[in-house]
Amino acid sequence: MAGSQVLMNTYNRIPVDFVRGEGYWLIDAEGKRYLDAISGIAVCALGHSHAGFIKAVQDQVATLVHTSNLYGVPLQKQLAEKLCGMSGMDRVFFCNSGAEANEAQIKLARMFGHSKGINVPGIIVMEGAFHGRTMGALTATHSNRHQNGFAPFLDGFYRVPFNDIAAVAKMINSHDNIVAVLVEPIQGEGGVVMPSADYLTDLRHLCDEHDMLLMLDEVQTGNGRTGRYFAYQHNNILPDVLSTAKGLGNGFPIGACLAQGRAAEIFQPGHHATTFGGSPLACAAALAVIDAIVAENLLENATVMGDRIKFGLSLRLKDAAHVKAVRGKGLMIGIELDSPCGDLVGQSRARGILINVASGNVIRLVPPLNINEADSDLIIEVISELVRDFQQHGEGQ
Repeated sequence: MAGSQVLMNTYNRIPVDFVRGEGYWLIDAEGKRYLDAISGIAVCALGHSHAGFIKAVQDQVATLVHTSNLYGVPLQKQLAEKLCGMSGMDRVFFCNSGAEANEAQIKLARMFGHSKGINVPGIIVMEGAFHGRTMGALTATHSNRHQNGFAPFLDGFYRVPFNDIAAVAKMINSHDNIVAVLVEPIQGEGGVVMPSADYLTDLRHLCDEHDMLLMLDEVQTGNGRTGRYFAYQHNNILPDVLSTAKGLGNGFPIGACLAQGRAAEIFQPGHHATTFGGSPLACAAALAVIDAIVAENLLENATVMGDRIKFGLSLRLKDAAHVKAVRGKGLMIGIELDSPCGDLVGQSRARGILINVASGNVIRLVPPLNINEADSDLIIEVISELVRDFQQHGEGQ
């Protein structure tokens, strides 16, 4: 951890430095290998050192890295066409992160509201949500840990319980300024929280009924993570606006805000912008990711391997009284325990598998989309043993 004294103290860093990656594995400075079951927090969809990704990035670095959005960017147009083709959306704004993509959604919703003559456009957001750490996204986020010290927040946000359609309807009927609903199809930082099967469909119907925008945060669930390119495709609906990032660049920073229908026409020149977003290099990286997802059948692999891991963990932990649930979709999996389990992160690392814990008591597994059966089984074996040992000895023992 050399050099930590000159870095701002914003992270409780885990005491390991990785210097190389191979497939699903990371190698530290001492040469120890770790199976990466967290993928840079659902970012490295293709794992590490993917040949096609490397070639695309190397070729683009040697050709053109940046010009700015003052000019046409051909690769940006190609990427937008592919994303629209995969999603059913009409237009794309490129940025650099998930938080930026969510800021774009919030600004778009407010402009939509002002176009309807609403002075303070309101957005419904959810308990347990995480949308980022910039001020608009942080206002939409629901976490004292992330929000403490940063008030005052933005006006016009109304919070309801996740997966509660009645609460959304009641909030809409209680306020005449609400113009949008912003929601994650699956809450990631909130603990891999799954809604009911018809939740997004019901939200779509409510938004249609009340002339509101349905805005989805697919920063973590998008780009194949749940076994469809976007998680809303499990419901056969279209949102009005959605954000994505993380797995889109396989580690290279890129985010996107997509819109369809009238929402796609709201932004005009001068309304929103970015210096770095949608650079030739970022777009080359993202195009390589989409090409690999399609060519290597990674949506199917995410479904099959995700089911394999969930089934294996459920089978081995079925009699563990402290396990409340094993849940998820595709390769976005959570194991909820009945008490805080942060110590398991270090214990798992000592066993050579990288995980993290969300919401204090949920082990989150988001391995690369191309993980194979053998390494999926290794995750099942090691994590189930650690969880069962946790039952016997408790955290910190």
